[in-house]
Amino acid sequence: MKISVCMATYNGEKYIKEQLDSILLQLGDNDEVIISDDSSTDNTLQIIENFQDSRIHLYKNQKFSSPIFNFENALKHTSGNIIILSDQDDIWYPNKIDVIKKSAFKNKVWLKMYNGNCIDNKGIIIENSLFNYKDVNPGLISNIKKNSFMGCNIAFSKELLHVILPFPKDIPMHDMWIGSCTYLFGDVEFVDKCVFSYRIHENNFTGKKTSFIQKISWRYRLVKNLMVRYFYVKYSN
Repeated sequence: MKISVCMATYNGEKYIKEQLDSILLQLGDNDEVIISDDSSTDNTLQIIENFQDSRIHLYKNQKFSSPIFNFENALKHTSGNIIILSDQDDIWYPNKIDVIKKSAFKNKVWLKMYNGNCIDNKGIIIENSLFNYKDVNPGLISNIKKNSFMGCNIAFSKELLHVILPFPKDIPMHDMWIGSCTYLFGDVEFVDKCVFSYRIHENNFTGKKTSFIQKISWRYRLVKNLMVRYFYVKYSN
């Protein structure tokens, strides 16, 4: 079983070494970390390259100006059986990979969401459950109303790639798209086991305030693209 960790980076010099340390320590020799960098202007690339680890595959000088399509680029280069998304500023528990490997993907469960705790910019725990902090609720309709998916705690089977790729050009966020697509063709399992620390700081992209009009627009675009993808996948097979 090969693991592919996908990370989208941009100016992440402050926390990325600690995050990569926590990931690489538990990967096998055949596993990989796919990093797509969106033209960072700080020391992010130098920190990554200083690892000199052959399991890291770095795709630099990307010009997406978007975490959505930066993540899509990383996904396109995966070769593993299980794909795990990772933020650039969290910390994985030492047993995260083992937990994911032992919780088999079966009975059309293509994607799993794992719980974590929440830490501040100094690494101090401020919330014991990310699920509680984000008020996650299973189900496609619940997800359309309020996104319960976060890229930082998603793991999925490679079979899902042919459903989610390519990303539509106007989706709200990659995690919302990936989770919603899974519900169309398979199922999602929420695993209430903490396997990482989610870092909350002033530069988090997730959690930015959005207007009511923007929320309506996002959901319209999400539903429209889900309908198009459903019929495309169903009738192209």
